[in-house]
Amino acid sequence: MALEDAKTQVDLAFTAENRRGLAFENAFGGALSFLRRRYSKDLDGVDIAVTGVPFDQAVTNRPGARLGPRAIREASTLQPFDPPYGWGIDPLSDLAVVDYGDLAFDYARVSDFPDALQVHAAGIVGAGASMITLGGDHSISLPILRAHAEVHGPLSLVQFDAHSDTWADDESARIDHGTMFYKGIKEGVIDAGSSVQVGIRTVNTDTMGVETIDARRVHEEGAARVAERIRDRVGARPVYLSFDIDALDPAFAPGTGTPVWGGLASWQAAAILRDIAGIHVIGGDIVEVAPPYDPSGATAIAGAHVAMEILCLIAWNKLGR
Repeated sequence: MALEDAKTQVDLAFTAENRRGLAFENAFGGALSFLRRRYSKDLDGVDIAVTGVPFDQAVTNRPGARLGPRAIREASTLQPFDPPYGWGIDPLSDLAVVDYGDLAFDYARVSDFPDALQVHAAGIVGAGASMITLGGDHSISLPILRAHAEVHGPLSLVQFDAHSDTWADDESARIDHGTMFYKGIKEGVIDAGSSVQVGIRTVNTDTMGVETIDARRVHEEGAARVAERIRDRVGARPVYLSFDIDALDPAFAPGTGTPVWGGLASWQAAAILRDIAGIHVIGGDIVEVAPPYDPSGATAIAGAHVAMEILCLIAWNKLGR
């Protein structure tokens, strides 16, 4: 069946007749969408909506993450042929998943961007769909968290990152990819007491009460123990999972704006994400993929896999596993 489908399937981003099902369109051709899902603004009956936010005007070093959503979509064409390895579920066949397209915003009115993104996210979450976001720099997480908190209340944050992103910033008008979780905790949309950050390897003396499992502890304790610590920390609370691609070592993800050596290997991140299945993930993002610094495409490939893992974490609960 797969071979026969491969002969006829093309441009499923626009031609797919069903929101469910694996896809066999040639990975190297056709119109791009995340996992070959159909583009749709109609969220009636949708379980999971994937959206892109091509914004990188809050970075402190190298720009380029505005090109992340496009690159992640392209890299994701390698994955929709089979159920995700190691999960024992088939979310593309069993759930209605769509590519909601990108956020539209005026790049010259940066101050208007957070509100535009919050409204965009609220429209998805308010329709009853779970939301996965392809970034974009890490500042995008705060407006998205605000929209989720309006529905779910204060959220536990599970953050994979080289940086804590809780540097103090009490200027409400500033948009910075290193201060958004400080603001989120101050605003009450993040519950620091049940939140955890993984892979940290830069200095910040105030993590606002968020538990830190730095990269060295991941290496020394192992993925299974780290996953257990995450599960214990968040309990049964609603969880937002934010994955900054610089959580991975530059050897695995060089295409990012602020790379730091000593990070996680791809296999460690994959093992941790799969071992936390069952926590109540209600949404998530993959951010800081900056394709210009990685002509091999390896960083975007890693980003696409992370997005699939987030999808599986959400699907695990929706499918009652």
